Amino acid sequence: MAFSLEKFIHSLDLRTLPRVLQIQSGIYCQGSVYEMFGNECSLSTGEVIKVIGFKINKLIASICENNEGSQFSAKVELPLNFPGLYKVVADKTPYVSIEEIARKVSIGPTRFGHPCFYSAEDIKLENFTIKHGEQITFNSVEEVNGTMAVSCFMVRNNQSHSFTLPLSQEGEFYECEDDQIYTLKEIAEWKIPKCRNRIVKLSNTLCMRDSSCPLPENFDGCLILMPVYDVQAVMKFRKDIVHILSDLDVEVKDITDCYDIGSFLQPLSLEDIFERTSKEFPMVAEIMEGPLGSQKPYNLLSTGKEIVIYKKYQAARVLASEMRSDSSKRHFLIPTSYKGKFKRRPREFPTAYDLAIARSEKEQLHVVATKAFVSPHKELFSVSVGDQFLVQQCQTSEVLYEGRKKLIDVLACEQILSDSYKKVLLPMYMEGGFVEVIHDKKQYHLSEIRKEFHLPFNVKVSVRDLSIEEDVLAAAPALQFEEEITDSYLLISSASSPVESWEIPVYRLNMLVHLLSKDAQTAVPPTTRTTVEEISKEEYYMLRRYENLTLHPPPRPPKKPT
Repeated sequence: MAFSLEKFIHSLDLRTLPRVLQIQSGIYCQGSVYEMFGNECSLSTGEVIKVIGFKINKLIASICENNEGSQFSAKVELPLNFPGLYKVVADKTPYVSIEEIARKVSIGPTRFGHPCFYSAEDIKLENFTIKHGEQITFNSVEEVNGTMAVSCFMVRNNQSHSFTLPLSQEGEFYECEDDQIYTLKEIAEWKIPKCRNRIVKLSNTLCMRDSSCPLPENFDGCLILMPVYDVQAVMKFRKDIVHILSDLDVEVKDITDCYDIGSFLQPLSLEDIFERTSKEFPMVAEIMEGPLGSQKPYNLLSTGKEIVIYKKYQAARVLASEMRSDSSKRHFLIPTSYKGKFKRRPREFPTAYDLAIARSEKEQLHVVATKAFVSPHKELFSVSVGDQFLVQQCQTSEVLYEGRKKLIDVLACEQILSDSYKKVLLPMYMEGGFVEVIHDKKQYHLSEIRKEFHLPFNVKVSVRDLSIEEDVLAAAPALQFEEEITDSYLLISSASSPVESWEIPVYRLNMLVHLLSKDAQTAVPPTTRTTVEEISKEEYYMLRRYENLTLHPPPRPPKKPT
């Protein structure tokens, strides 16, 4: 049976990809050539394409001036980054089973992926009964004792109850009212069910009143949203990925079950390549869709280029950030092969506890106080701005507290006077401020810093890496080496002129390739070029979050006695 491309994509489950489609009614424009996003593809009747993915590209919104019960009139096109905050209007059409909800509604690990429904009738479970009208929150879809089910919870009498509902559970399920507000992008990604309309009400608009704003002036009504998808597909006789908008006026027929899907080129992501066994390397591949970026090696990875992938491995990187007071600081991943040199820069310490962590056996930590502190105990030292200290060791000290002697943790230091030193004790809970005094004028390689010092560590590039055409680290006023991470990489080179090889990150590079049935000229990679990778703020926070999951945080500083 033939469907419009729009209807087919709107009902398609991502989990069933890839799908092979035959064009039943094609588009004829300039010799049967249709151009979208710079890709040309012939969509003539009888053509066969393999759909490998799709994502929402934009939204078509029908405008209702009053409320969701009124007639919708004009339609406008809204990009996903259109400003404003929106409330989702609950769908009044019921779902007939849990399976329909799981198939049509986005259920996932984030707070956006926990939809809420209620049943029109009581549902009897083994331990208790869900009463009609009670709110059920859907957490995840999982297999329970060989049966697919939805993990749920509900709150009754201030107590949370967890349970599962099998996909086979039938009934009459309605969407609950949602009092949260969302951006248009969040609604597009999580709140538009398959094969259903989504009505939203404008809660707050950030749209400037100018000719570029498509909504009526002082608009306070509802919008009915229809997604337009960017469909990624492979054609029979092409070696690149084509992009087709789902609202293109063509009819298609799903012929997956009766077609040899292996006759198409098989696009592979870098993650797919990384999952291959080590014995399969090296391999030769052709780029079907290259990454964006002007820095090497990304500017060399253009569509149609053949590359050799020598091996996969885990490699260490030092995560570094510019030391700037504004929010525009940049973030970098520095390979251990970096050949530049660094000079130390002063570190800042907000508490005495941070001084205790930073002290090292290699050298004595010398600091200057930048904030005054008055000790509540006569046995401990009161600090003035400008006081200088040499940090010694952690110990305990006896203080008088509410008429009783009590042991507390302290930091033993030597105060530097004009012609002598004075032994003092600082309470570990002391909230002050200290700046390091650097006496070390030595220039360090990255390998020496990793070996001799604890991170975080502040530096400035003193000698740039001459093997890099443009050393982005040299332009930074100062850098903080925050932590060392381990990440996944592929080692590649050009297949036609393998004079140098490059490390490319597996999980931060959007790139598709297909494997060629030819052998690499040599299994030994050429000289590997050093590249400092600049990462976005989003990638930086994802790396910090991932790394911090595997680290145990240090104990919190002891609190000041009350």
